[in-house]
This record gives sequence, C-alpha cells and structure tokens, in this order.
Amino acid sequence: MSNKQVKVGGVVVGGDSLVLIAGPCAVESEEITFKAAEAVARARDQYKIPTIFKASYKKANRLSASSFSTIGIGQALSILQGVKRHFELPILTDVHNIDEIDVAAEVADCLQIPAFLSRQTDLVVEAARSMLPVNIKKGQFLAPEDMKPLAEKVLATGNKQVMITERGTSFGYRDLIVDFRGLVIMKGFGFPVIFDCTHSVQKPGAGGGTSGGDPRFIIPLARAAVAVGVDAIFVETHPDPANALSDRECQLPTSRLNELVESILSIG
Repeated sequence: MSNKQVKVGGVVVGGDSLVLIAGPCAVESEEITFKAAEAVARARDQYKIPTIFKASYKKANRLSASSFSTIGIGQALSILQGVKRHFELPILTDVHNIDEIDVAAEVADCLQIPAFLSRQTDLVVEAARSMLPVNIKKGQFLAPEDMKPLAEKVLATGNKQVMITERGTSFGYRDLIVDFRGLVIMKGFGFPVIFDCTHSVQKPGAGGGTSGGDPRFIIPLARAAVAVGVDAIFVETHPDPANALSDRECQLPTSRLNELVESILSIG
C-alpha cells in the first residue's frame, strides 16, 4: 500500500485495507440516491470493507447542452447529507469551480477534482485550502508522471491529504485504454492511488451526443488494478443504469456490486 495515508471521514485510504468508493454518477433524486446508498452500505457491512459513498451534485462536463446536469446544487447536497447521516457513509463529491467549494465542503468529507479540470491550478489550490482530503482524477490526456506536480499543488497549501485516481487514457477517438504501468508509476509518488473501473470503460462521445461504454470490462479491470496494488477501487453503481441520467453505459448495476466486491477481495 501507499507511504502516505489519507483519512476520509472514518475511512483510511492507503492503509492495510482495500477501500471501496461507490455510488451513482450523479444525484438524480433522493429515491435513486438512497437506493444506491443502501446497496453500498449493505456491501460494506457484508464484506467488512471500508467504504466511501460518491455522487456528483452537478455534472458540468457535458457534450450536449441537453444532457442532464443537476437537480439543483442545494437539493443534491441535501440528499448527500441525508446519505451521510442515515447510512453513516463518508461522502466524496467533485467540485467544478471555486465558487462551489465552500458549500460542497459543508457536506463532503473529500473534494474531487474532475479529470478534465485536473490541471486547473486555482481550483486545485482552493479545494486544498478547505483542508479536506482532495482526490485528483488523472486527465485522459496526462502521463502518469504528470500527477506528481499536480498533487504537490495540494501539499503546497499545507494540506497533506491528497489522493490520485486513474480513469483511463485517450486511445484515438472515442475510446480509452488503461496502462497499468501508470498505477505502478503513480504509487511511487507516495500518495494513495485509486482506480476508477467504470470511467475507464467509457467511450467518450460514442453515444450520439453522450458517452458510451462497455461495462463488460468493469470487474476485470478492477481485479487487475487490485493485483497491481491500488489502495481503493472507485465504481459508479446505479439501481437501473439503462435509465440513468448520465453515464448509463458505464455504471455497474447495484445488483452486481456484491459480485464486484467479492471479486476484488479475492485477489490476495
């Protein structure tokens, strides 16, 4: 595991235990979010795996103006607060601009920098100044080595709680590929390394104005990442992916979440 440890709520990332970060792509409604949280909490309790709940209160990176973005930031954050309280799950959510950081930090236990915004210095620095843990997702256009100076932007603020996440690398048009050498390289920096097994199967723009994906590879890629030695697996999971409002082709059904957890925990 990693040299450094990051504490998200009561969950230690980078310690002796593999961590699960799971939840829907976005907060679509209280009903759907709570259904997903119930499945996530059930997996946590059944398999005794340290778990963090993730969901976006807003999806700012949209290909089409007609794509779903948010039910309203205030309403979405209120739902996440309810998940935190009812299921005793720490919350990870992403921020998209500086103006959102303070309000998100009132609910979140970890602030995430989206992949497409990973080089935005002002956003990274202001998120770090919240003194909450910061998870920087590796841009699809970045080399693994690029993540070290990005993580050091967080350290420069005095915040030592930084993690980095692999989510696939652009492979021609409308496809991503995972180079597992990158996980080894990034682990060498001493920060906890997370693998996002759902966005890694995404096919950007392949859905005719939305992103496509191939969910067949979610569990195999997660297993491979655990074998390499990542500190956490990040998975988007939804009660009904076919009718999800975003990333419907690369979210794992909550009915298969236990299958994923069993599979990754079987890797010694």
